[in-house]
Amino acid sequence: MYKQIQEKIKEQIKLGILRPGDRVGSEKELSKLYNVSQITTKNALIGLAEEGWVERIQGKGSFVSDLSSQLRPAMAKPVLIGVVFPSMKTMIDQQLLNYIEQYAYEEGFQILLRITRESAERETQSIRELMELGIQGLIVFPTEAENYNESIIQLSFDKFPVVLVDRFFKNIRVAHVVSDNITGTFDAIDYLLKKGHRHIAYISPEITNSVTEDRAIGYEKAFTEHQLPIDKNLWCMLRLNTIQQNAAEEIADFLKGKDNVTAIFTVNVKLAHIVHAYLRNHHLLDKIELVTFDRPDLPEVPYVAQNIEAISKKSIEILKEQFAGEYVPHQHLERVTLCL
Repeated sequence: MYKQIQEKIKEQIKLGILRPGDRVGSEKELSKLYNVSQITTKNALIGLAEEGWVERIQGKGSFVSDLSSQLRPAMAKPVLIGVVFPSMKTMIDQQLLNYIEQYAYEEGFQILLRITRESAERETQSIRELMELGIQGLIVFPTEAENYNESIIQLSFDKFPVVLVDRFFKNIRVAHVVSDNITGTFDAIDYLLKKGHRHIAYISPEITNSVTEDRAIGYEKAFTEHQLPIDKNLWCMLRLNTIQQNAAEEIADFLKGKDNVTAIFTVNVKLAHIVHAYLRNHHLLDKIELVTFDRPDLPEVPYVAQNIEAISKKSIEILKEQFAGEYVPHQHLERVTLCL
């Protein structure tokens, strides 16, 4: 058993998953990870140290040795990571990809990117093609219109390293890193309610994924905690198949006659710009307060800020843990901030 553990650790070093200076783990940690006795892991680490793969430091643990680079093959096969995104249209998309690439590069990984154009079928096809190209891990930003993808779930069941970002599959244990959308929307609506607003319009795409669902929950939670009734007549839920072409027209039709509305919350920047243009054109900016999710770059518009860099970094960390044999489907919720 100790020989098998040695080979697994050597393989991680050869692939660049573990690099010089990285902590390999203590005897106790490796014992738990591989379900063996500490005597077995002690023998494994002693052997790796004798061969020059690791350096054991009393009281701190075992670390990949600087000499290990001399033991690795001259042309070690790079660790390939598949990255699947629905689009590159929004600032969030671009920032996520930028930071994922940055932290993947720092770990010595190479990424292969596929864009699905918000198509669930293309998402499945992209994953299949990336697997055929020999990827060793997968990061997926799921499409807007789906609740789950069976191919992703199967990979997780097979313990293939996979992490979802931004959106996730509820009630299905797949590793994911997402923003705290419930708290973010709650804080925004709570802020408006404390200012005295009672008729707050809610503008969102129809609920088809975890993001739209959780942001709607956050709205309802704020009204419930203030012990106020929720008027669903003030909810404008836009269909995905028409939102690209007719969103401005549908929002305008919705807001006509809503003379009691004193504030509007939009779930994304695109909708915020449409609403802001409507309010400006109808001279309502001084009468109706607008709040949105994500930075809209609009004057005097409060917004909920996501920590995109932290989400990206955490997704790479979880993927690296899975490479090392840790297949617990971590479900990480990243904090958000209401910027006034």
